[in-house]
Amino acid sequence: MRIATWNVNSIRSRIDRVVAWLEANDVDVLAIQETKCREDQFPGLELSALGYEYVHFGLNQWNGVALISRVGLEDVAMSYADDQPHFGDPAHLEARSIGATCGGVRVWSFYVPNGRTLDDPHYTYKLAWLERLHAASSQWLADDPQAQIAMVGDWNVAPTDEDVWDMSVFEGHTHVSVPEREAFQAIVDAGYADVVRPHTPGPGVYTYWDYQQLAFPKKRGLRIDFILASPALAARVDSAFIDREERKGKGPSDHAPVVIDIS
Repeated sequence: MRIATWNVNSIRSRIDRVVAWLEANDVDVLAIQETKCREDQFPGLELSALGYEYVHFGLNQWNGVALISRVGLEDVAMSYADDQPHFGDPAHLEARSIGATCGGVRVWSFYVPNGRTLDDPHYTYKLAWLERLHAASSQWLADDPQAQIAMVGDWNVAPTDEDVWDMSVFEGHTHVSVPEREAFQAIVDAGYADVVRPHTPGPGVYTYWDYQQLAFPKKRGLRIDFILASPALAARVDSAFIDREERKGKGPSDHAPVVIDIS
């Protein structure tokens, strides 16, 4: 089975690219982030025509997550925990997580909060979001050590210095702060492996490049999109790749798809 994750930065703007990519890459499950649309705006007909089912959680023009599958979508959930942190005024559950069981694998599509700046309330929210995810995902493995779980998406964290094109540029900013990195590492330490990195070693291997200042051709990127797998699932991963070619051409997302193959 082939599982992929992709922050498409507006599904309506890039549905043609998504459809073409699915056709070319024989993907069974695609987790999408930043759909940037409401439920009634999601372009599902194009996906259904390819034989995919889909579930989408979107509230407005911000955030939004989806799962697209041709191997089933069971037990759909819009939050990873009953007390998943909320944000806003008034505080509400943002469209940042959606999970379903696809072909026997519990797949979660996550769009982790950005954090904005280190002194912004959004940063506190981001840390709380990751802390609660750590608690929830740890409990999943405690309940079933053989669980097949893939937590995938745009994590908005660059876990190591090699995941950033120039650390001096990001000093004092989000994505690389110690608390964020510790929160990400806590999930890894709980038993979830970064199953893409062994197949795509760095440094200089990224999944995101800003649209400004020719970041992509200058190789000024970040590695912030990950697939974290439970021990039982990690043992089944045969290969993985980051499709940087999809960052090229007319009207690309600023993120590249990240893909694993499991036996």
